[in-house]
Amino acid sequence: MSYHIYGIGNALVDQEFEIDDAFFTKAGIEKGMMTLIDEQQLASMLDTLNSGYGLKKRACGGSAANTIIGASYFGAKTFYTCNVASDETGDFYVADLKAAGVDTNMDGARDEGVTGKCLVMVTPDAERTMNTYLGITSNLEEKHIHEDALAASEYVYIEGYLVTSDTSRSAAIKVRELAHKHNVKVAMTFSDPAMVQFFKDGLLEMLGDGVDLLFCNEQEAKLLADTDHLDDAIESLKQYARTFAITLGGEGAVAFDGETLHKIAPNPVKAVDTNGAGDMFAGAFLYAITHGHDFAAAGRLASAASAQVVSQFGPRLEAEQHEPLKAAL
Repeated sequence: MSYHIYGIGNALVDQEFEIDDAFFTKAGIEKGMMTLIDEQQLASMLDTLNSGYGLKKRACGGSAANTIIGASYFGAKTFYTCNVASDETGDFYVADLKAAGVDTNMDGARDEGVTGKCLVMVTPDAERTMNTYLGITSNLEEKHIHEDALAASEYVYIEGYLVTSDTSRSAAIKVRELAHKHNVKVAMTFSDPAMVQFFKDGLLEMLGDGVDLLFCNEQEAKLLADTDHLDDAIESLKQYARTFAITLGGEGAVAFDGETLHKIAPNPVKAVDTNGAGDMFAGAFLYAITHGHDFAAAGRLASAASAQVVSQFGPRLEAEQHEPLKAAL
């Protein structure tokens, strides 16, 4: 095995802004959701945000990228398949990814185009709202898959946001098929409630005959199961995943290891930015289970790491913040 985790997902440079609730009304944006925008809308939004609020932080991102980088900082060997353009933003993305110790298919020549961007708007209640311009990442396709790296991995990790594009959804399905071919375990995240609400059929196609490990939050689990009751959602998930973890916000999480449902205690903190919490939960959890720890221990680390993320701005922690968190194991 060369890698603990092989990830595939969108490559987006996150640009984060602190805003107030009045902004949403003025801009006609639905709070708390991820919304896809076009290039013209991106330019308009950036003008408004830069003039009225100012950029708080910029980092290479995308849901799966944040997860893979978190796992890498904990000590996992990781590979990330994505698609960025040969522009300044793409250069920044690849450099940021490699600085985190993540190998990638984007080392060589890149196509002309525009690298994807995600405008992350954080309100005083710490909730994040995202407007995403996919750019060239919407052209992520099967040719970007590095089969040798995938075959040499313990887990593949598939991002739910890939469901929004026909080509990227096909690439995600191909990764799952290749994983089965090479006896690699499959993990997947739903990424956002909007993916379940508006692309449920596509997500079911990506799940196929089931995955080894599924990550989601409570709202996503209930939407998939078409229920208002968590217990019913938990039972429903068992038909799609052999094991799973459901985050419950301030209530912690639950993790099902195939036999036992573990209740994961929360780590109370003052939240300032919920962006990246679920991504970090998955990254810490995957690190733990690929390094000999059981689901209960993995849940403790994931809970502690995601709590640390929401207590500061940005979707990830600094490299040096990861090692002390291992005490949770």
